[in-house]
Amino acid sequence: MIENESCGEISRSVYYGPKPEEIERDAVRAVEYLQLRSLLDRGTLDELDAMDLVAPVKAGVIAAVLNYLSMTENEYPWRLLDLETPAIVKTSFTIGIDTIPSMIEAIRKSPYPILKIKLGFEGEQDLIKELRSFPDRLFRFDANGAWNTARAEEMMYYLADLNVDIMEQPTGLEFVKEWKYLKKLAGFKLVIDEGMNSLGDYCKYADFVDGINIKMSKVGGILEALRIARLAKSDRCRVMLGCMVESSIGIAPAVYMSSLGEYFDLDGPLLLEKDLSDDIEYMNEKMSLRDSIIGGPRLKKEFNQ
Repeated sequence: MIENESCGEISRSVYYGPKPEEIERDAVRAVEYLQLRSLLDRGTLDELDAMDLVAPVKAGVIAAVLNYLSMTENEYPWRLLDLETPAIVKTSFTIGIDTIPSMIEAIRKSPYPILKIKLGFEGEQDLIKELRSFPDRLFRFDANGAWNTARAEEMMYYLADLNVDIMEQPTGLEFVKEWKYLKKLAGFKLVIDEGMNSLGDYCKYADFVDGINIKMSKVGGILEALRIARLAKSDRCRVMLGCMVESSIGIAPAVYMSSLGEYFDLDGPLLLEKDLSDDIEYMNEKMSLRDSIIGGPRLKKEFNQ
């Protein structure tokens, strides 16, 4: 937090890292850098972007400085980055892996029309059979790289008669070149998530995928995210903006650049017992920014102590 007002959030993956001690080390380095600056300006964003920091720290600190500049310049954060005004975003809501009866019950009780279902477990075909009972839902699936190419091909047939628009990471990265073949079988877009950590990764995989999932805490913040998204748009590659399990403070940069996205998986705050901020509003799947968003999302008073 800068001047007890402007926030950023550092969010890491338990599975993919980085390690807590790496985050602590680089957070200290970033704070020391900011303390040495007599003035924070737009050049500060570029200097932070060029620093050798683990991605979640870089993302969080860049977001905090962007929000600070928004406050001091009395300007919306996205305008500082020459972005269009965010429209109302429609996010998916995640149904995690559980017993099949529990997953079906979660779907039945969910008020969200767009559901992201985690796959890659034993008996997943039985779940898919049950999903035919929900013709009013739009499904997105995420196998988290659990399948090989043969299994992915088989699953395309199981999913063919459902209302699906996206499949995230059907196989591990070692099989991504086979997605050119899988895309011909699928009636939906194949989106890469694992392995999408930089502009270089985009260039490496773009020829084999329909779309990419950009997460701030993986790519190192909104500046790298913009470079990736803008190149993808010029290549006619679909852009999905995603998140970790994080608060509205963490997902705010993705909302700032939502004019460049086509799909959104920004349900992180909905998965928390308490969100840290009220400045992004959810009405079921629809997300919008409060008018008070200049300066970025504010911490709720109960957390700002």
